[in-house]
Amino acid sequence: MLKTPAPTRPESIEDLLGPDLIARIGRLDFTSKKIFAGKLRGERRSKKRGESVEFADHRAYVSGDDLRHIDWNIFGRLDRLFLKLFLEEEDLSLHIVIDASASGDCGVPGKFLFMQRLAMALGYIGLVNLNRVTCTAIGGRSGTAGQAGSEAGEEEAPAPLALTTAVRDLRGRRRTHDLSRFLCSLRPAGAAPFGEACRRIALSRRGKGVMIVLSDFFIKEGYEQGLRLLVGRGYDLFLIQVLSPQEVDPVGPNGLAGDLRLRDVEDADFAEVTISAPLLRRYKATLAAYCDGLREFASRREIGLLTVKSDTPMDTLILDYLRKRGLLR
Repeated sequence: MLKTPAPTRPESIEDLLGPDLIARIGRLDFTSKKIFAGKLRGERRSKKRGESVEFADHRAYVSGDDLRHIDWNIFGRLDRLFLKLFLEEEDLSLHIVIDASASGDCGVPGKFLFMQRLAMALGYIGLVNLNRVTCTAIGGRSGTAGQAGSEAGEEEAPAPLALTTAVRDLRGRRRTHDLSRFLCSLRPAGAAPFGEACRRIALSRRGKGVMIVLSDFFIKEGYEQGLRLLVGRGYDLFLIQVLSPQEVDPVGPNGLAGDLRLRDVEDADFAEVTISAPLLRRYKATLAAYCDGLREFASRREIGLLTVKSDTPMDTLILDYLRKRGLLR
């Protein structure tokens, strides 16, 4: 697919998340099929018994229990010792993984800008609900290197390609700008080894919670090994595959036509093609088979999956699609 001409680079949270969308998503929260034991006291109700202010049940006192939790009213009536139990409130970890490889800078609207905005919206929902939020980028560049040279009038050198970069353990609405600064600093470039990046993410994650991977999943080495490393270990995994409209329909607006010599933006491989009706039919069949393979892979492992186009309105995606899929409530 053709590279996005003059891709838009967000510079602030206002470029990622508008006030209208903030007002509409502020009451949403993440759901999970599992019960999580967080490290900090949060706002998520658990079936685990704890010491919050909301009463849950009684149980008989046994030697060694904390005397402060004895229900003395029951003792006065029954002359027996019972302990008060409460619902414990726990936090949920939210880990957003964004694919910053060069293929994100393709299509109109650009896929990577769409993923940046979606990551910001999901991260905002996590932060306002006092979840612990981590965002990791696979590949790409973060900011620029050679600042001293630029001050001397020389051209800035690009920052080196990264395997992964991350901002970790954000919590609370006040950390919203930390997340937006991280996302705005990302520049899609190159192609990081997906499997190795997932291995690093799997080894570094802490706690339990929900992990959301944003990518087009057009990975030459294959996505299977990497995703296998992310499944389990207390995390619900949800994939959001982002495709550009031109990838879905190559003959539509801004599509391909004629005799072309195409260069892969990630590894510089070349291919010469002539756009014809049989070739387009074969392309669409191949794309459908690839997406079906990803869907089957995810289904077998109880991984959530949603495929969207980069021109999908963000409010429709979050308030409609993701709520119907059970990721948000």
